Amino acid sequence: MKVYGCKNGKLSANDLREITGVIDDGGLIVYPSETVYGIGADIFNESAMKKVFLAKHRPFDMPLSVGVADKRMAAKIADIDENAEKLIDMFMPGPLTIIVRKNENVPDIVTSNSQKVGIRIPDHPAAMQIMRKTGPIVATSANLHSRPDPVRMEEAKRDLGDAVAAYIDDGPCPLGKPSTIIWLMDGEVEIIRQGAITKKQIEDVLRC
Repeated sequence: MKVYGCKNGKLSANDLREITGVIDDGGLIVYPSETVYGIGADIFNESAMKKVFLAKHRPFDMPLSVGVADKRMAAKIADIDENAEKLIDMFMPGPLTIIVRKNENVPDIVTSNSQKVGIRIPDHPAAMQIMRKTGPIVATSANLHSRPDPVRMEEAKRDLGDAVAAYIDDGPCPLGKPSTIIWLMDGEVEIIRQGAITKKQIEDVLRC
């Protein structure tokens, strides 16, 4: 286990190389975002995905959200329709997770055998640095299942300990609460979890 620091929210070139190496080798990291600290791993490595569930004591029937660096990366793992594109353009990077239909590239373990996947673009420089290097990674909170969401690295470390190889510390998360999660269905919007972005804000964008 190793702890890394950020400078102005960013990782040094050497630290970035070591952290992305952990992901490439199938290990787990904890990284900061604008909402809460997240646990990260390569979504295409099924062994790494099992480690995420086990580290969090998370039931395997609860799907994992996926973090991506941009809309183009999102389109490689999911069907981005017109409504999803509007929301990405308006709110991402930012505290929003959209649930859309996944494509065949995404292993079933990530989505708990569902054909849908949650997509998020975190608004944090270090998170973006990592995803640009590694591609899509897990974007679920770095805590034990049913425990409070960690807004400081120390809270994640206390929950997950040696199950995680690399922790990135950038102090308290600015928002300190999880992203809004929405499910886009046939032009309708269902709020799965209310966060920083309101349903009205989302509906206003989709009406444009």
